[in-house]
Amino acid sequence: MKPRRIAAVAALLTGAMTLPLLAEDLVFMLDNRSSYDIHEFYASPTDVEDWEEDILGSDILPAGDAVRVTIADGRDVCNYDLRVVFEDGDVLDDESDLCATGSYTVTD
Repeated sequence: MKPRRIAAVAALLTGAMTLPLLAEDLVFMLDNRSSYDIHEFYASPTDVEDWEEDILGSDILPAGDAVRVTIADGRDVCNYDLRVVFEDGDVLDDESDLCATGSYTVTD
C-alpha cells in the first residue's frame, strides 16, 4: 500500500474504535407460575432509587401465562430491582440479573 492509503485506513480504523457502542435492548420472559394474576410489574436498574413505569401498563398477566418483556431504554444494565403487584394487592420485591437468566419466574 502507498503511505497515503495506509494513513487513511489507520484514520478510519481509529475513528471506528472511538464510536460509542450502542446498548442492545434487554429482552426476557416474565413467567407467572403463581396462583394470582399480576396487575403491575416494575423493573428498575438496581442503582436507580425510584420505581420506573409499570411495564404491564393497563394489561394484566394472568396466572399460568408468560409474556416477553423488552426494556429498550438504551442502558447497558443487567441487574434489576423487580416489583410484582398481584390482583389482591400483595407485593413481591426481588432482584435479578436478567441478562444471565433471560427470564423471571413468579411462583407462590
